[in-house]
Amino acid sequence: MNLPEPSWPLVAVLLMVLAAEFVNGLNDAPNAIATVISTRVLSPIHALIMASALNMLGALLSGTAVALTIGKGIVDPEVIGLPVVGAAVLSVALWGAVATWRGLPISISHGLVAGLAGAAFVTAGFDSLEWSGWQKVIIGLVFSTAVGFSLALIVMRGLFWILRRARPSMVRAVFGRLQIISAGFMAFSHGSNDGQKFMGIFTLAMVLEYARQNGLTPSSDFGVPVWVVFVCGSVMALGTLIGGWRVMKTMGFGLTKLEPVHGFAAETAAASAIQIATSFGIPLSTTHTINTAIMGVGASRRLSAVRWAVGGNIVAAWLLTFPICAVLGAILALLFNLVI
Repeated sequence: MNLPEPSWPLVAVLLMVLAAEFVNGLNDAPNAIATVISTRVLSPIHALIMASALNMLGALLSGTAVALTIGKGIVDPEVIGLPVVGAAVLSVALWGAVATWRGLPISISHGLVAGLAGAAFVTAGFDSLEWSGWQKVIIGLVFSTAVGFSLALIVMRGLFWILRRARPSMVRAVFGRLQIISAGFMAFSHGSNDGQKFMGIFTLAMVLEYARQNGLTPSSDFGVPVWVVFVCGSVMALGTLIGGWRVMKTMGFGLTKLEPVHGFAAETAAASAIQIATSFGIPLSTTHTINTAIMGVGASRRLSAVRWAVGGNIVAAWLLTFPICAVLGAILALLFNLVI
């Protein structure tokens, strides 16, 4: 990949991408570790260190299929510029920071694609949107919600049957150890899918600036350099290491009461769904997946075991993410088109 000459617009946009990646790790840190902390299997510090390391590893080892879907499958690179990229990532960084402060787990993934859509629409019109990439986003939305809930419910019901004669103390001891593995699997899966999204945007920004500097049409055929994977993965891991404690409290303690066996079922189901989506290059919401998995685990006991009021607040935040980031992206794009 040809690298552009450094310029203040490019540097500013790349810093915005990294800020959004940091918020991604900050808000999504509870995806991997909220359950393992709420069941007291790991201390918060040990859980955060494990999650940040495995987030990084997942980002490094899982290829770039999702990154390429985001980088060139959501909007047409040939008709947009740096203002669209900067507007999109800043919109999700702002909304993600507000949601984290309020203790609400949101979909950073959906915020990013909504911000891109809003910014591209006011810049280049409806034709700038790529339907092929949006098909994957829609598939990911349905997949994360339906599969997260149903797979966790099935896994939990299966474990109930297998362990129906086991002593509670033995179940807690065994699954206390197994949950460390499932939490690590969830952290790795989060890095493998969510970590890639901002790698694609980071690369797209450089492709756009190189084309502008050399009077070329931006290429829609580009790969993600290894150093970009490392930089974005490191920033996301840093956000995870700092952790979103209010979000963690909502997920780990607010939705339902969890024991190690429940945490193991939710994490295993969610991480498996994420890995399947990642292998097909589908950008899905890891937040949706683990939250619906926690609800599925709670519902496997009885519907009243889930605190649906808390779940309703989380769903409201999910629904608000699309319009808020789209509008923010559009407004910021109009502003950035004047100054970049």
